[in-house]
Amino acid sequence: MSQDPDPLAAALFAEVFMADQLARNVVSRALPKGMEISHFSVLNLLSHINEERTPAQLAEALHVTRGAMTNTLAKLEWAGHVHVRPDWDDARRKWVSLSPSGRRARDGALASLMPIIGGIVRDLGPDKVRATLPVLRELRARLEKS
Repeated sequence: MSQDPDPLAAALFAEVFMADQLARNVVSRALPKGMEISHFSVLNLLSHINEERTPAQLAEALHVTRGAMTNTLAKLEWAGHVHVRPDWDDARRKWVSLSPSGRRARDGALASLMPIIGGIVRDLGPDKVRATLPVLRELRARLEKS
């Protein structure tokens, strides 16, 4: 016996999916030529943690496959944005760190994004955004467990 979908749940996910698509479009247009969202995501994560990570750790943190991460890291390494070095204790593993060029690329991308994101926050109102963040964080945490 089929059940009608919960209209509140359907509305929530429709809004989340559409907001995600629109946000990706805005971010893609604002990023420097040749930089993809996946590149920015890796550079931004490495900038925040400021430590080496393995490709597997990066893939897990960004919720992508190892294959997708390998592809992204190859492009970032080719561009000089990351350093990939072997693990001297385990030849099967590699370590990835942010290069000075990668930090500049991330900072430049962030500088082009912040006026857009800041404008959206101003238009919505900081209080409304602050009130929304806990709900979005809880939604993300529950989805991570799924």
